[in-house]
Amino acid sequence: MGKNKLKKFAEMETFSNVFQPPYDPSMVGHWRERYFHNDRPIVLELGCGRGEYTVGLAQKYPDKNFIGVDIKGARMWAGAKQAEQAGLKNVAFLRTQIEFITNFFAVDEIDEIWITFCDPQMKKATKRLTSTYFMQRYQQIMKPNGLIHLKTDSPFLYTYTMEMLRLNPYLVLCSTDDLYGKSTDGVELFDDAKALQTHYEKQWLDRGFAIKYIEWQLVPLTSFEEPTIEIEHDSYRSYGRNYQVTD
Repeated sequence: MGKNKLKKFAEMETFSNVFQPPYDPSMVGHWRERYFHNDRPIVLELGCGRGEYTVGLAQKYPDKNFIGVDIKGARMWAGAKQAEQAGLKNVAFLRTQIEFITNFFAVDEIDEIWITFCDPQMKKATKRLTSTYFMQRYQQIMKPNGLIHLKTDSPFLYTYTMEMLRLNPYLVLCSTDDLYGKSTDGVELFDDAKALQTHYEKQWLDRGFAIKYIEWQLVPLTSFEEPTIEIEHDSYRSYGRNYQVTD
């Protein structure tokens, strides 16, 4: 591990807004009173990376609490440090794998989830953050009819997610395969989803990628149907968190 990463991990240990191993099991079900000290809604950003979106949402919506979740501590350091320096009291970061999300929150503790530019995981459905594998986990911690937002550059993930929502009776509130390119009667759609752009989102827009967005309600289900349709893979490949166009 490089010296820079070690330095960031050491500094993370001093941040009051970061929760990482060893975990405090008493936080489960008590995030509002033990950390946020209010009774406001809790919103998760899953796969938060550098935490830009988590911090941006917290600044835009001071009446909500936000928790960025990711396993990559060196990336999370940037958002955690920014939030500490800005004195944001409605921001926290949790370093864990998202597969284990039910270990950190109680039933009905979460009101809303944002999934922003995650790896589409084209090879394995159970790794996709919008798969039924994860929907079952989100359902265990979210309030009934809680909102989920997906922003992605990936045509594959957008198509997959729309099929998942078609097969399972969730209520889709809005969707678009071109967030910044479509309007109705001259009035732009999805203004709330457009309000924040991460570093990588701006890069993808500069490269000509259309950004896709879906918002749906997580209606409680007792059974789930996983999509089985063939979906064309994206014509670019990932390298770290960057995406590069292939020839």
